[in-house]
Amino acid sequence: MGRTIRKMSRKGYAKVAKPLLFRRQPDAAHQSMRWTARALHAIRGEQLLSGWRYKNPRLEQTILGLNFVNPIGLSAGLDKDFDLPSVAKKIGCGFEIGGSVTAMPCEGNPKPWFRRLASEQSIVVNVGLANRGVAKAIEQIRSYSPRVWRDFPLSVSVAKTNSPKQVRPKQAIADYCDSLRQLEEAGCAPLYEINISCPNAYGGEPFTTPARLKKLLAAVDELKLSRPVFIKMPTDKTWTQFAKLLSIIDKHNVAGLTIGNLVKDRSKLIDPSVLPDDTPGSLSGRPAQAITTRLIHKTYALYGDRFVIIGVGGVFTAEDAYEKIRAGASLVALVTALMFEGPQVVGDINEGLVELLDRDAYVSISEAIGAAHRK
Repeated sequence: MGRTIRKMSRKGYAKVAKPLLFRRQPDAAHQSMRWTARALHAIRGEQLLSGWRYKNPRLEQTILGLNFVNPIGLSAGLDKDFDLPSVAKKIGCGFEIGGSVTAMPCEGNPKPWFRRLASEQSIVVNVGLANRGVAKAIEQIRSYSPRVWRDFPLSVSVAKTNSPKQVRPKQAIADYCDSLRQLEEAGCAPLYEINISCPNAYGGEPFTTPARLKKLLAAVDELKLSRPVFIKMPTDKTWTQFAKLLSIIDKHNVAGLTIGNLVKDRSKLIDPSVLPDDTPGSLSGRPAQAITTRLIHKTYALYGDRFVIIGVGGVFTAEDAYEKIRAGASLVALVTALMFEGPQVVGDINEGLVELLDRDAYVSISEAIGAAHRK
């Protein structure tokens, strides 16, 4: 039944919903989606979306003491103010990374924030960490019924406030720690992600250098957080630079890595002329696919299961997700595919993963993690 519903939805989205959605400015479409999610949650209408889900015990994993019913989740960047958890769960996501949130409310960069590159399966993102602040995020998370979080782990992504006042490392570290301290006191999320790699904020990415990252993580260690910490990694570093960051992270109380963030390098576009040079922002979707998979593969080759890896970037199909899992990712998160393929894509990917497990004679998804490294 679910397969039939998803097939019908796929056709309907491609022929009706997507053309209508893509006539609207991306910023307006994004806002409408948030309003719709809020309305559905208010009337419990998200129950109508459950036909898109695909469930199979072979996709279940216990990671860091948490149960994930499947490895496909919602990546940070879409649900900055935690409007979507109940909807994300109903369409079949196994987890969500919400935010990024900051210690203080942030209006973000001047609009427009988004630009579609349909021929590239990419969105140019220049949001600049717009969010209502960590206190409001905590309030919103607490507003949901406990049933929403049952077998649906939430990770809260934390960044430094996008302000000239938080450019200096000392102030920026205090900003990160303020958010993490509030989250820890609230006890409302089982996972934390520290976003060191937002490419569209004041001061750039100061903690993507080893010396500054060491200072940040030393300060985070002193908080003695009770929840596992992930680091959201940059994608624009050489492997040598990336590996130096990993060597710092390895020495601190960090459980996992999210690989990775948006791509700055516009040469990764099939046709760079589709994006004028004066358009600000970085690239999601297909341009990030090969870069992030390569970084996952190299990281797993170097560290094995020392880190739980969440693979992000250019995941549109089960094959895309499976490639990242075989490279070493335990979990995979997406955003752009929802816009280009429709919300049924999560169920499609999960069903496709089971077919790939059958092809490769694996009993469960956990057997496929890092398989590309085994002969």
